[in-house]
Amino acid sequence: MNTRYAILVVGMVIGLAGVDAQTAKRPRIVGLSHAAFFVHDVDKARAFYKDFLGYDEPFSLNKADGSLDLTFIKINDRQSIEFFAERGEAANRIYQIAFEVDDAEAMRTYLASRGVKTPEKVSKGRIGNLNFSVKDPDGHTVEFVQYLPEGWTLQDAGKHLPAEPLSTHLKHVGFSVDSLDRSLKFYRDLLGCQEAWRGNAPGQLLQWVNLKLPDGEDYIELMLYADPPSAIRLGSMNHISLEVADVTKTAATLEARPAYKDYGRPLTVRTGVNRKRQLNVFDPDSTRTEFMEPKTIDGLPTPSSTAKPPR
Repeated sequence: MNTRYAILVVGMVIGLAGVDAQTAKRPRIVGLSHAAFFVHDVDKARAFYKDFLGYDEPFSLNKADGSLDLTFIKINDRQSIEFFAERGEAANRIYQIAFEVDDAEAMRTYLASRGVKTPEKVSKGRIGNLNFSVKDPDGHTVEFVQYLPEGWTLQDAGKHLPAEPLSTHLKHVGFSVDSLDRSLKFYRDLLGCQEAWRGNAPGQLLQWVNLKLPDGEDYIELMLYADPPSAIRLGSMNHISLEVADVTKTAATLEARPAYKDYGRPLTVRTGVNRKRQLNVFDPDSTRTEFMEPKTIDGLPTPSSTAKPPR
C-alpha cells in the first residue's frame, strides 16, 4: 500500500468515525429514578421519611470505616429517594437528580458525542445497576441509571412497600438553576425534555419551568431566582413531588400518625399557581416534599406564564 493511499484510507476511517459520533442517537429516558440529598442527622431523616411519611428503607451502603454512606427510601419498584450522610456543611443539600434510561452505554456515547464530559465507560454500581454521571450547567450531578435484572432494585420488586402508601409515584424533582437559557440547552436541547408549563407568583419574574421527560410522564421543575437564595429557601426550591389523588386525605393521614407530634408543624392544603392542590412538608434539613394532585381544581389547563426570566 503506497503512502498516499494509506493516508486516504485513514482519513476516510476518521471521517466516518466523526459522522458516527455526530449521528449517535439519544436512547430513551423513561422516567425519574431517584433524587438524592445530603442530610445532617441520618436518624432524624429516617424518622421523617419512614415513621412520618410511611416509606420503607430496603437497603443502605456503608463507607470503608463501617459508617453509613447512603440509604434508600423506596417510593415504588423503580423510584426512590436517596440520602447521603453529610459531607461537611453545605447550604445546597441536593446531591443528585437521576434518570432511568434503557441503555446507559448508548446514553454515555450520545452525550460524549455532543461534547459533554463523561466517564470512559459505564460502570456497575454498588447495588448492581449500570450508571454514570455528568454535571449540568449549575454543577448538579445528573445520573443515568439502567436497571439490570440482577440488580438490587429489580430484585426487590414487590418488597418493602407500605400497605397503604401516601403516594406511589415520584412525579417530579425540582431544583434551583441560575440561567434558564443554559439549563434549557442541556435538559431540552440535549436530553430532549419537552417544556410543559411556566409559572410565577403574581407580580414576580418567571420562577418555574416544567420540562417533561422525553419518553415518560415524569418531569423536572427548574426553579429560577433573581437573588442568591438562602439555605432555607434552597430547601424549599430543591424538592421532590409525590402525586396523590386527594391532598386533604393525605393531610388527615399524616395528622393521625404518632410521628406527627414530633413533626410539629401545621399541615396546610393550598392551591398553587398552577391551580393544583398541594401540601408541603419539610424534613429535618428543611428539604421540601410536595404532595400534589395531578389535575387542576377545575380540570382545565393552566396557561403558561409570559413573564421574563430573572436572567
